[in-house]
Amino acid sequence: MSETASISMGVASRYSKAIFDLVLEDNEVAKLETDVESLARALKDSQELRDLISSPMYTRDEQKGAIVAIGNNMKLLVNLTNTLALMASKRRLFVMDSFLRQLKALIAEHKGEITADVVSAKSLTKAQSDKIAKAIKDRVGKEIKINASVDESIIGGIVIKVGSKMIDTSIRSKLNSLQTVMKEVG
Repeated sequence: MSETASISMGVASRYSKAIFDLVLEDNEVAKLETDVESLARALKDSQELRDLISSPMYTRDEQKGAIVAIGNNMKLLVNLTNTLALMASKRRLFVMDSFLRQLKALIAEHKGEITADVVSAKSLTKAQSDKIAKAIKDRVGKEIKINASVDESIIGGIVIKVGSKMIDTSIRSKLNSLQTVMKEVG
């Protein structure tokens, strides 16, 4: 990990821990979870929002005003909006993606959940996703939240990552293994 990424993770970690502790005291974890999902979706879908948090062209006050307006418009928790405003005034909005990921992890830990990243060649149906979650739950003994994504380059099969463990049943992986074996033979 680069030094810049490490610093960013540290900054995001401190802000996420602080807001989570505040929300936990107020018993608003469920609302925080909804707000984090909404904000993550907005960040993914809105180029303007990504520009706002990363562009040095905006002053601190402009960023703060815009982020407060966004928070109010989205009806985010006051503590979350205030934290984002503080991050804007300190020029720390560039860590928002890490901040949101760390908040998701804190919420999942609080709920006793583990997130499993599942990559498939095609979108999973609800039934497939539920079946995978049940199989992983039987294995690890905790509630599983599936974070599904699609990567057509794996050709077929799935890649599952839970914590530091990874199961790769993709055709791409099998073809790569076969290619390695063929090189050793030839």
